[in-house]
Amino acid sequence: MSDNYLTVIPTDPYWQPSKGAADRAAAELSGMLPDADARPGPAATWHDSVEVVFCGANLRKISCPRCGAELTPGWWGEAVSERYAEGSATLMVPVPCCGAETSLNDLVYDWPMGFARFRIEVLYPNRTWLTDEELASLTDALGHPLRQVLTHV
Repeated sequence: MSDNYLTVIPTDPYWQPSKGAADRAAAELSGMLPDADARPGPAATWHDSVEVVFCGANLRKISCPRCGAELTPGWWGEAVSERYAEGSATLMVPVPCCGAETSLNDLVYDWPMGFARFRIEVLYPNRTWLTDEELASLTDALGHPLRQVLTHV
């Protein structure tokens, strides 16, 4: 059986909210879910270090934000492993295509994904992407800009 998640994460991978702000945002997200089965689902999670928020089988490609070249999954996996081995103090890497220094969080992911020390996640949300207005409402509740990730595993 496969699982689907809707996750919202701060655009800054190192940023974390207060518990009160996280509770407000989780309650706001709950109200955006289409049925009662999904509504109890939003869960806020804090991590001690930056974690990959992976889109799973939805990932089609990863590209360089500077030159647009497609990056190989092997290069990306090694870069992530190296950053974790170093304690994720930085996500900065030189990309192999053009040598630009960029954050792993700023690579162009088709489907969106990212890195975070905080997330609000719903298993089986029974919906797809949040609208721009919904994401703006969650941003207001949390107090920090957000990005969303739809995961299929």
